[in-house]
Amino acid sequence: MQNFHRGHRLRQFKNLRALFQENSVSLNDIVCPLFVSEKITTPNPVPGMPGIFQIPENNIEHEIDKISSLGIKSVMLFGVSAHKDNTGECSLDKTGILTRIVKKTKTTNSDLVVMADNCFCEFTEHGNCGIVEGDNIQNDETLMLLGRQAVVCAEAGADVICPSGMIDGQVVGIRGALDSNGFKDTPVMAYAAKFASSYYGPFRKAAGVNYKGERKTYQINPANGREALIETLADQQEGADILMIKPGMPYLDVIARLRDRTNLPLAAYQVSGEYAMISLAAEQGALDLDKAIMESMIAFKRAGTDLIVTYFAERIAKLFQSNSLHD
Repeated sequence: MQNFHRGHRLRQFKNLRALFQENSVSLNDIVCPLFVSEKITTPNPVPGMPGIFQIPENNIEHEIDKISSLGIKSVMLFGVSAHKDNTGECSLDKTGILTRIVKKTKTTNSDLVVMADNCFCEFTEHGNCGIVEGDNIQNDETLMLLGRQAVVCAEAGADVICPSGMIDGQVVGIRGALDSNGFKDTPVMAYAAKFASSYYGPFRKAAGVNYKGERKTYQINPANGREALIETLADQQEGADILMIKPGMPYLDVIARLRDRTNLPLAAYQVSGEYAMISLAAEQGALDLDKAIMESMIAFKRAGTDLIVTYFAERIAKLFQSNSLHD
């Protein structure tokens, strides 16, 4: 018989398969996003995202204790503000919701890596990611405010600054503001390629964003892979320490192509629509929830990511604790 490759030889039983597994997931890879609101007194379920809640500000210490007990090592904080205006002034205030929740989180668990989402959509009446005039975002005016926002978050104790607005020059602007205010060692994780995606819908309810319309003038066209590489490598040149692709699963090709072009750590954000898609399909019995979650995590790692921001973080941690992960 003619010789042929027998791949089954290395798949015959569990420990043999594990020995040759190319990628794996641990809690070192996972970032847990949290929406913390100053407008509510009891947890508020997020429509379309089963099991995800806005957390009352007065409950954040309890939430951080719970997350820490599960072994989660990093959180990304979103402040849901009751005080919105045209410029997001409350996010620049050293006593505003964003800085308060950063301080409370670090006080509750100083070892937890605290990432602060830096944008203006949660804090403005118009829900855009920066200053607007008419229907147009004012890029350079927004840069000045982003620098101020980053500094107050760093002063509050944020370990990582995460600009998410796709404002041109946001990394170099924030890097300059941090460096000139004594925060040279505070890393920046840039939302380097954020696409104008249809997968963000539930997030806007979770973050209390009032925006209606499109962000196609400053987010990337989903059809443009080469443009995404230009954007991410520009952020690398501007001084980003970590590069993020958002959304995650629909853009695994971009992650893989970027992995070949940079040695910086890469992050993927498994966004609210991805969470909803998997969760709701599982509720209908169309797939096994835990298997689908872990397969999606492996897909991110296989494509080349180092960090995964996911709303499944707590469930993943519980799976690790219970040793119930499927072979």
